[in-house]
Amino acid sequence: MPTPPKKPFNWGRFSKTLSFWILVILIPVAFLSYTGGRGDQAEGIDYTAYSRQLDADNIQRVTFQGEKTVIGEFRAPVRVRGRDTKRFRVQMPVANSEIEVSRLRAKNVVVDAQEQKPSFSGMLVTLLPYLLLIGFWIFLFRQMQAGGAKAFSFGKSKAKLLSGDTPKITFADVAGADEAKVELQEIIEFLKDPQKFTKLGGRLPKGALLVGPPGTGKTLLAKAVAGEAGRPFFSMSGSDFVEMFVGVGASRVRDLFEQGKAHAPCIIFIDEIDAVGRHRGAGLGGGHDEREQTLNQLLVEMDGFESNDGVILIAATNRPDVLDPALLRPGRFDRQIVVDAPDLRGREGILRVHMRNKPVAEDVDITALARGTPGMAGADLANLVNEAALLAARRNHEKIFLNDFEDAKDRVMLGAERKSLVMKDEERRLTAFHEAGHAVCAMIVKGNDPLHKVTIVPRGRALGVAFTLPEDDRVSVTREQLEARLVMAYGGRVAEELIFGRDRVTTGAASDIQQATAIARRYVQQWGLSDRIGPILVGDNEQELFLGREIQSRREVSEETAQLVDAEIARVINEAYNRAKQVLTEHMELLTAVATSLLERETLTREDIQVLRQGRALPPRPTLPPAAPPATPAPVPVERTRPITPPLLGGPEPSPA
Repeated sequence: MPTPPKKPFNWGRFSKTLSFWILVILIPVAFLSYTGGRGDQAEGIDYTAYSRQLDADNIQRVTFQGEKTVIGEFRAPVRVRGRDTKRFRVQMPVANSEIEVSRLRAKNVVVDAQEQKPSFSGMLVTLLPYLLLIGFWIFLFRQMQAGGAKAFSFGKSKAKLLSGDTPKITFADVAGADEAKVELQEIIEFLKDPQKFTKLGGRLPKGALLVGPPGTGKTLLAKAVAGEAGRPFFSMSGSDFVEMFVGVGASRVRDLFEQGKAHAPCIIFIDEIDAVGRHRGAGLGGGHDEREQTLNQLLVEMDGFESNDGVILIAATNRPDVLDPALLRPGRFDRQIVVDAPDLRGREGILRVHMRNKPVAEDVDITALARGTPGMAGADLANLVNEAALLAARRNHEKIFLNDFEDAKDRVMLGAERKSLVMKDEERRLTAFHEAGHAVCAMIVKGNDPLHKVTIVPRGRALGVAFTLPEDDRVSVTREQLEARLVMAYGGRVAEELIFGRDRVTTGAASDIQQATAIARRYVQQWGLSDRIGPILVGDNEQELFLGREIQSRREVSEETAQLVDAEIARVINEAYNRAKQVLTEHMELLTAVATSLLERETLTREDIQVLRQGRALPPRPTLPPAAPPATPAPVPVERTRPITPPLLGGPEPSPA
């Protein structure tokens, strides 16, 4: 068996260790030498005590050292500072005084003289503070030369290296992002078998940028890459680079890539890279601020003069529009992987991942549950499953039933129930007709999404909710659907006006009007659906402030066009208002039936309103699983004394393709 090669002797470490032990030994020796190291050390006394002992003929011998220092011995011990001593030291007020020598001779005192020589211990004690200060500055300059701002570990990278005992997450734990998994799987295969790609002239990708809305699983995908690759994985946040000290961020970038080169091939993950990679020139401090210098160093490390072979950078952000173009070009981030909100199949897969270790009842249809959660991201679905499990535990259920999931979905999407709020009968009746107006317009007007639920149970900041859900995933919205949404939005205000009169209309439609106005403005200005204006973008072209390109906004339309746009917006809104009034007038019996049923049951589903539309009575409610008694007494209801505005939650705002 061959012997391993010997490591070269580290003279630098040896010199540091030797210097340390020399200081440890010399400092105590110097102090002992300076103090004499003896128990009979000469005690310092003042000149008055010395003169008094001389007059008392109690001084036997003195020795002059230098010009003013006198060391002597008493004939009899004298108590000085709490202990008896025979040796003393005194400083004379006048140097080389002939009168003092005459006094000593008169008392038969033996007089001697010595030349005062500087001792090694005295010199060491005197120079020790200066030596320590010089040593500190030498250490500081060496650290500055080694890593810019690495003194006191400010410039060291805060990246965490995933070890083997970290809980392993694989692609089996990630669902709803199949395209992103395929892109990242190719990078993993490149790390495991690079010759498969390099033999055809391919090179290792330098970077992959994960882009998507919050909660879609970008960080989870990075953890899965760490679990699948089996290579060193460094994780760091973009905010960890920037500090108040100049040069720290750039130093941390250098240190991060130095660690990556030492562990190559490896993966470096930077979460929320927009914290350090924002567009240069956006700050008020010009191009010399700390964040921009950090970004410049990151650009050089990713694709600069020196190559970083074997280091793959994966970053995540939900703000790709603010990133610097030099950071996004090929050669730095070769791939931009979009991690969008999951579709129906993706939501079903995510729900199955989060339900696989939970006792789910047989009545839970995961496909139907996924169909009823459009627009939810992976984090929302994980929160939904967790809320259902907590709710089932509070109800003392042994399994998680479908009713638990439905209540948890309402809690996540609409808000928690405010059971302690007590409403007056008149306000409760007005809220019932308001929500019934939304529900009837949603059922009658063609183009609306199917009505999911209407309730007058206060949730969050709303006193009532009429909620619609699309039947399938939607990437674009038609003109018919937008106009139907406007009619539904004004259904609540119109119902109040028809039932209670114009003078009894409340402020409950404030959020409805705000939502409808936003849709109508985009209907005319951005989507080009107005017949009078046509498909022309006539919105205000306002440059966003965070880009730093232009602080003020400018309007690129004339005053006549702006007036025409305002008139068209008002026309679209008025047509929707009049159409809602026509629909509710024609279906007044259904409006009254829905409102009456809401006052009795508080919550109605789409099937319940279909039964009422057919003129039949509602069937009795199904029996729910038994709930546990409350652990604490219910709060005492307090009468509300100020009005509350019930906003409409008619589903998410439509977004164009």
